[in-house]
Amino acid sequence: MTKPTQIDHIAIATPSIDESLKFYENALGLQAAHIEELPDRGIRVAMLPIGEATIELIEPLHDKSEVSGFLAKRGGGIHHIALRTPDVDENVSQLKDKGVRLTADEAAPGAHDCRVAFIHPKASGGVLLELTTPPERSE
Repeated sequence: MTKPTQIDHIAIATPSIDESLKFYENALGLQAAHIEELPDRGIRVAMLPIGEATIELIEPLHDKSEVSGFLAKRGGGIHHIALRTPDVDENVSQLKDKGVRLTADEAAPGAHDCRVAFIHPKASGGVLLELTTPPERSE
């Protein structure tokens, strides 16, 4: 069985990445290493490295984005926890075989060219979990 190897990132939903960055940069001294729009998912993300993990700020691009719904219901805050895994596609297959509820039937492209899949919060004690596999990089 392929299992997660580490926490990759903690995603925080915010109505404005630019406003949130002021806090993370000025109060905590963290810097955004990467900012990217994911139009297919309706979000903009900022990655702030911290140790071996990352804080990912996520902002909706429009009111149809799932993050817009999250913000409307709950306000800003932790949206999901991402676990790094060597093979997200294998994880999806294994989880489906075990009857674990996912938000989609297969992994999809995510930020930073990763492949991602989400475990439904109803399957994981109320927490949205992302499984993520980074792209292979040639050195």
